[in-house]
Amino acid sequence: MTITVRRATERDLMALGTLYAELHPADPVLSHQQATKTWQEIIGQAGRAVLIALREGTAVGTVDCIVVPNLTRGRRPYMLVENVVVARSARRQGVAGCMFDALIDLARAAGCYKVQLLSHVDRSDAHMFYESRGLRPVAQGYRLYLD
Repeated sequence: MTITVRRATERDLMALGTLYAELHPADPVLSHQQATKTWQEIIGQAGRAVLIALREGTAVGTVDCIVVPNLTRGRRPYMLVENVVVARSARRQGVAGCMFDALIDLARAAGCYKVQLLSHVDRSDAHMFYESRGLRPVAQGYRLYLD
């Protein structure tokens, strides 16, 4: 089956919500109004792209990325990647590979010198995938949750 990856649109909000519920099941469900307001903020950010992967017209994955301007590396920007989700029913079927091919193409087109993401330490399956796509564990990440 063919997997296509494109930029998500406001029409995809319900499908994105379903995918995000797999990523963070304890999160509260956003109302349509909340989701639409946040979506408008997202698409208003320069360099931001939420990609959605479709198989037979059904959303099976998403990834959120942003190209960040930079005053180092000869002013070359970098890309940050967040909220990587593949539906449980579609895992190990090439969805994530297609999404990463698309986001790396976006990063190259924007002149980025690197693509960077954080991944939870206990996700060895994800780490193996990221390394298969050329990413390397070359830094130690830190987070401070502000809840």
